Amino acid sequence: MLPSILIVEDDQKLARIVRAYLEGADFRVTHASSLAEARTKLDAETPLAVILDLGLPDGSGEELCQDIKALADIPVIMLTAKSPEEERIAGFALGADDYVVKPASPRELVYRLKAILKRYDTAVTAARPLSFNNGTLILDSRRHQVSKSGQALTITPTEFKLLFTLASSPQRTFTRDELVSKALGYHFEGYERSIDAHIKNLRQKIENDPRRPEYLKTVYGIGYLFCGERDAL
Repeated sequence: MLPSILIVEDDQKLARIVRAYLEGADFRVTHASSLAEARTKLDAETPLAVILDLGLPDGSGEELCQDIKALADIPVIMLTAKSPEEERIAGFALGADDYVVKPASPRELVYRLKAILKRYDTAVTAARPLSFNNGTLILDSRRHQVSKSGQALTITPTEFKLLFTLASSPQRTFTRDELVSKALGYHFEGYERSIDAHIKNLRQKIENDPRRPEYLKTVYGIGYLFCGERDAL
């Protein structure tokens, strides 16, 4: 499957043009025209990168940039009509990787995207997957993918962040509040008890018997811990 790029842009004509150029460069493109739609798409799939308009009908693109960076370390290119230096600096401070001012050349945008992806690819080359119980469970942070007994699992971005946080520190107990802040970011709007629902979903996917979990165990009155045995590199 081709790598996915998410365009968040309420200008339908511009979105169609950018999509055409990206698809011509062998990217798979999804489009959202609002913050709400973008969040829905991000919850369903973590894209390779996001091209983000700042002026959206239901809120600020800056806010979404923060949410994206809390979700995963993926490139964000801000596409906006704002041009003052202060605005660009503010965008970079929020974690944006590039800042393209409208009207932008779609061809230039594609080249900027490829350059950023190349830098990201170089940066994560050394990142090795986490492997547990003799390779039975593998977490690949580069691809945001979890596999069990050689089979890739369908894991949402939120579930991956939670599982990766727990698995990165085996045998350590995390409170629900810690999991909200460490795995989901301070801008996560869900009540901390929603962590329980995500853990339940993860158990259905990674445990042989969710009622008797081997990996994700409850520490009653406190939170959760990961009990897998990490394989030597």
